[in-house]
Amino acid sequence: MIAPEILLQGYRLGVFPMAMEDGLIEWFSPDPRGTLPLELFHVPHSLQRVVRKGVFEVRIDTCFERVMRRCAERSETWINDEIIASYTQLHELGHAHSVETWREGKLAGGLYGVSLGGAFFGESMFHEVTDASKVALCALVDRLRARKFILLDTQWLTPHLEQFGVTEISRRHYMHLLGRAVTLQREFAPA
Repeated sequence: MIAPEILLQGYRLGVFPMAMEDGLIEWFSPDPRGTLPLELFHVPHSLQRVVRKGVFEVRIDTCFERVMRRCAERSETWINDEIIASYTQLHELGHAHSVETWREGKLAGGLYGVSLGGAFFGESMFHEVTDASKVALCALVDRLRARKFILLDTQWLTPHLEQFGVTEISRRHYMHLLGRAVTLQREFAPA
């Protein structure tokens, strides 16, 4: 297991761990880095309708490990048991969080990540029901804005995230933003 202080120090330094196929843990610092400028977050019109209708109930931190395990259920994953144990311990210490979407009493989707100062590091997301993870992302951004976070790190830019306004920035620019963000006194939780 990765010690919580090592994980947090890694995030402060702009690196994050991923499990490789052989089970070894490697640390990454992409250049360019995917980030979502909170003020530029874009919600497609069809998703705005889903959010307005209240199709999903959003919950925070009610089943963190379960969200992680659902995120790991893919043909290729960087989330192994060591990563799950490490982040679950970080969650128990108040630094890792899940945003979950529920429908008819069942977990429909969600995401998890790490909160440190005014930065949130999105790690992974999943959905069982169409739009469930997207609604979780909307709820995350609303929460970060309300609590005056300044950095949402998505690690990489993907076509899925690009539709929401995720952009790539240089490592140098990222490290500048990160340095500012981690010094801020911000709280992701409680509700």
